[in-house]
Amino acid sequence: MRSPPVVYVVDDDEAVRDAVGTFLRQAGFHVKAYDSGKAFLSAFSPQDLGCVVLDLSMPEMDGFEVQKQLVQSAARIPVIFMTAFGTVRDSVSAIKAGAFDFLEKPCSRENLLACIQEAIREAESARLGEQIEAEGQARFDSLSPRERQILGLIAQGLSSKQIARRLEISPRTVDAHRARLMIKMQASSMAELGVMAARHQGIAEPAS
Repeated sequence: MRSPPVVYVVDDDEAVRDAVGTFLRQAGFHVKAYDSGKAFLSAFSPQDLGCVVLDLSMPEMDGFEVQKQLVQSAARIPVIFMTAFGTVRDSVSAIKAGAFDFLEKPCSRENLLACIQEAIREAESARLGEQIEAEGQARFDSLSPRERQILGLIAQGLSSKQIARRLEISPRTVDAHRARLMIKMQASSMAELGVMAARHQGIAEPAS
């Protein structure tokens, strides 16, 4: 069974941590709360999934510094600022630095919940896309130079006969390569193989 998303609540105000944490747990999230940016960063791993609800004004390390260190660590977790002392300039700076949203306290439960759900949904979609892309790249990397060459010609829209003439091989040999490409690239149809070919056209072996 899949674990519920984790929401990290980072705020030096205990009442806020308790109220937000209780509400989010009731909404089905797993919550981890921290009273400072340092405490959060020391416990957080860049590979962790979920969302961060981050206060802006905190002693020792403010929210901007926490966000900066998350970016430097290559963490992909979305950050939602929630503060009572933010300015328009602060919100613009946060968004430019990669924050998902900037909310003012007091924030309604409905708005906070909707924002968290959207942030997690977009983050999960992005990770899935990256995973699919990485798997496709790994399959492409497994191709032989000749297979990459033929894939590049497929991307140009050439038929088996045209590829055969270009490479001075038989159409039957080209068809055999196409069949192997279908298997190696895990394409369900020639149309899908064509899409994969176009995607990798820029890095395919040039035709001779």
